[in-house]
Amino acid sequence: MSIPQSGGGPIERHEQMAEYLAAGCKPKEDWRIGTEHEKFGYLTDTHEPLPYDGPRSVRAVLEGLRDRHGWSPVAEGGNIIGLEKDGANISLEPGGQLELSGAPLETIHQTCDEVNHHLAEVRDIADAIGVGFIGLGAAPEWRFEDMPRMPKGRYKLMTDYMDRVGTMGKTMMYRTCTVQVNLDFSSEADMVQKMRVALALQPVATALFANSPFLEGQVNGHKSWRSRVWRDLDAERTGMLPFVFEEGFGFEAWVEYALDVPMYFVYRDGEYIDALGQSFRDFLKGELPALPGEKPTLSDWADHLTTIFPEARVKKFIEMRGADGGPWRRLCALPAFWVGLTYDQGALDAAWDLAKGFTAEQREALRVAASVDGLQAKVDGISMHDLARETLKIAEAGLKARARPGAGGLLPDETHFLNALKESVETGHVPADELLERYHGEWNGDLSRIYAEYSY
Repeated sequence: MSIPQSGGGPIERHEQMAEYLAAGCKPKEDWRIGTEHEKFGYLTDTHEPLPYDGPRSVRAVLEGLRDRHGWSPVAEGGNIIGLEKDGANISLEPGGQLELSGAPLETIHQTCDEVNHHLAEVRDIADAIGVGFIGLGAAPEWRFEDMPRMPKGRYKLMTDYMDRVGTMGKTMMYRTCTVQVNLDFSSEADMVQKMRVALALQPVATALFANSPFLEGQVNGHKSWRSRVWRDLDAERTGMLPFVFEEGFGFEAWVEYALDVPMYFVYRDGEYIDALGQSFRDFLKGELPALPGEKPTLSDWADHLTTIFPEARVKKFIEMRGADGGPWRRLCALPAFWVGLTYDQGALDAAWDLAKGFTAEQREALRVAASVDGLQAKVDGISMHDLARETLKIAEAGLKARARPGAGGLLPDETHFLNALKESVETGHVPADELLERYHGEWNGDLSRIYAEYSY
């Protein structure tokens, strides 16, 4: 989850909030790719989640990365809670999940190199202290009570609030992991088209990347339990956002939506001030109970935008949020999938042609069915397997049209990063299917086998 944002000075005009979003518009030659992924850390001998403190801990991993690989520390309340280097940052999710938020890069070749370099650095530290990291959408065995708490004020506020607004908020915070990609837009119209494609086809990503069929040591009945969790978290800040598909959608419509999402906090002088359930609209009027008489800054607005969690999200870029965390090949495949669909206009138009006929009800039903059945999902005669096949063809064509070479010109484009997804379409099997086959087959129900066989 996001670190405190730097947005700017006081909000003196309502229009500034939409202008903040519009400031993200960039010419195509300046578009970049920012990949984020989370992973669970655990003690290799006991398979218990990493505590924050101690010789084998989250802190030890962060300090090792600082001392041996040149990362600069980020602290809160005297505790190391993250790292920064070369435009990238490493942060902590509430249960100690380690997240890399990658630098904005030009090609999938570069972002995959970044991922591989990061995982090698983490393993260098982890191996030395008896720690492992694994890429899954949900913690396979741990209960909420087993999870450590990271020393971040934002997370304490959110934890206390989650049970008031849903049933699965704390599960999301402490026991799930995702891989995301952040992408640019050139104009308001470009943002609109990309957001509509992102939301309409997000269930395809959920199905292809489904990788969380276990919870608390049991088969949970879903290919993506992480996706299931998001449906009962907080209805006011999650979901498929039907208004995005309505005529007139744009930056101002996103502002109006965000203003109606209840607040979590205001960040002041290194402290998170409790504003749970309060209104940003009241804040604009100087009537926020948490800070009476004070009006917000653009930094407050930027922070508030990070507390909205739909399947795709607008900030100064668009976040694709529908995929489970997973093995390294899929950490490269996720940005390839969405860049292929959205960074070439012909591909973007084709993707919209594929999805524009879906109703709001069908989009939501596809989201639900993807979490349960993966590529075997069917909704109103729409086959997820067929939809994924067509979507991948469009993404591949988009990457070919981009024609961004790698490996010193030995690789003509970025299409090979889709190979893991093409294999899934060919076989009908996503990572969750493979895990279930092993669990019911060679593992003979011994879920502890997952750590040695699926860790990075």
